[in-house]
Amino acid sequence: MTLTARIEALTGSRVARIRALHGGDLSEVAHLTLADGREYACKTGPMVAVEARMLEAIGDTAPAPRFVAGDLLLIDYLPEEPATPAHWRDLGRALRAQHDREGEAFGWPDAYAFGPVAIPNDPAPDWPSFWAERRLCPSLPFLPPDLAKRIEVLIATLPDRLPDLRPSLLHGDLWTGNVHFSGGRAWLIDPACYYGHGEVDLAMLHLFGSPPAAFWDGYGATEPGYDERQPIYQLWPALVHYRLFGSGYAGMVERLLSAAGA
Repeated sequence: MTLTARIEALTGSRVARIRALHGGDLSEVAHLTLADGREYACKTGPMVAVEARMLEAIGDTAPAPRFVAGDLLLIDYLPEEPATPAHWRDLGRALRAQHDREGEAFGWPDAYAFGPVAIPNDPAPDWPSFWAERRLCPSLPFLPPDLAKRIEVLIATLPDRLPDLRPSLLHGDLWTGNVHFSGGRAWLIDPACYYGHGEVDLAMLHLFGSPPAAFWDGYGATEPGYDERQPIYQLWPALVHYRLFGSGYAGMVERLLSAAGA
């Protein structure tokens, strides 16, 4: 059955138009218009059912998943608009509210991936163990020996450097490309959710730039030690980029290790 036929069977309406959109690592994305006027973002890929559950967990700050069947996901389509200070303030408020939502354990019920890079989410008894075992250690076999050794040195210090905390709901891949502004609001798209330390989302948001002051007006104050922990948390997405795109990211990994004192 063709994609168009599957969509029509799922929605009960004829497909009027499908227009390709920029997609993520795991899914092809298109803007779908049905004959009855409904519009969706249409995603196809091997893990869309997991993504749908993540969007549901985020709730009102994410576009709602409306249909999911096999490798096909239809979510609300939100026309993009230019970012304003009000949009960024809304993002800060929404992210703070999300980070205030606690889970029972660090991790997530489903494993996930960034393209070919697997993301293990098995629970861990404490936060330093989760960050070491589920985020940093999996990259060690893919690194030059000198970088791997420096990460092992850093891992040994994590119990003394990462806080004892309750697990917070994370977006998990919060760079600016996964923040969507529409309808006067900020929306979170393409999640890689798990429960951990909210500062991980903040660190990712600052890896390739910094949000404007309005974001912090909405989010509020950070915890003591935030600046010292930021390079530890930024190291993981840097390692993912190294594995996805090659040794051109080795300098970023080295810089973050130095900033973390390793």
